[in-house]
Amino acid sequence: MALWVRTSAPLPESDCSLGPAKITSLRFGNLTRKLDFPEKAKAHKLFCPLHQTKLFAVLNTDDGHPSVSVSEEEEASETPLLNHELSTFLSKWSPPKYLWRGLSVLILTGQVIIRTINGKIHWKNTLQQLERVGPKSVGVCLLTSAFVGMAFTIQFVREFTRLGLNRSVGGVLALAFSRELSPVVTSIVVAGRIGSAFAAELGTMQVSEQTDTLRVLGANPVDYLVTPRVLASCIALPFLTLMCFTVGMASSALLAESVYGISINIILDSAKRALKPWDIISAMIKSQVFGAIISVVSCAWGVTTLGGAKGVGESTTSAVVVSLVGIFIADFALSCCFFQGAGDSLKNCM
Repeated sequence: MALWVRTSAPLPESDCSLGPAKITSLRFGNLTRKLDFPEKAKAHKLFCPLHQTKLFAVLNTDDGHPSVSVSEEEEASETPLLNHELSTFLSKWSPPKYLWRGLSVLILTGQVIIRTINGKIHWKNTLQQLERVGPKSVGVCLLTSAFVGMAFTIQFVREFTRLGLNRSVGGVLALAFSRELSPVVTSIVVAGRIGSAFAAELGTMQVSEQTDTLRVLGANPVDYLVTPRVLASCIALPFLTLMCFTVGMASSALLAESVYGISINIILDSAKRALKPWDIISAMIKSQVFGAIISVVSCAWGVTTLGGAKGVGESTTSAVVVSLVGIFIADFALSCCFFQGAGDSLKNCM
């Protein structure tokens, strides 16, 4: 079937929006009738299509008349459209919470290190946080360490006694407490008590716009809020770890003597021969790293809190969980670095 369109004005070749055209007649190849339009018919403006097309004539095999066929050869350039869609997507897209909070931990760590090196430390807040992390946390840390030490002693003493290794009990307990139990248990207690408090405080300040008020008053929130907490945690945790180690060993020795009949002097002498200065130093280094993890993660989760009271609760819970996971991962990494190869510490206490 062929189609002929007769117009009163020729169609433009390049831009079909230059002017209107009047369709005067319409004829189909296979139809005998011819459709005519009156001369006063309303002119219809032809709009350009969205896609670029080309017209070419082909021979119709049905009736021998040429017919007009349309072939879509190429689409118009969609670069402006793609750019618009991309800009719309980027304006509405926000990174996942765990991603930008992880980045905030790295950024906050760098800011604390730089400002500490430059001496921009708020000493009054640092002393207040140091009192809070240290002396006010001693009781719960020592109580936890004492009971962990006694539970650990029960498991070791009853097995070593059957093997006739009573003189090795003190060395094993000392190595276990100094290398692993004391720093990890102390950090867990501090993460639950202090880390949650840091996250809740800074989260409340963030949702109530108190941090913005500090910026308006010319005070940097990192100097005033974050750096004192990080320094206090890094300073206080090594001393707490050392005290927990002492209390844990003392409770273990008392339990071993009262229940299993192993003299306190034997346990202390065995511990003295098994321990080396590096064991205590490694415990102090571990506790400092754990304190930095707890404080930085809790502060980062606090300053990125959104959503009012519900957001504060979620940030507090998440900060404690992430801090504990970070402590265990860091403990494994530091143990691999500090204690490699076969050890000979127990040879001296056999």
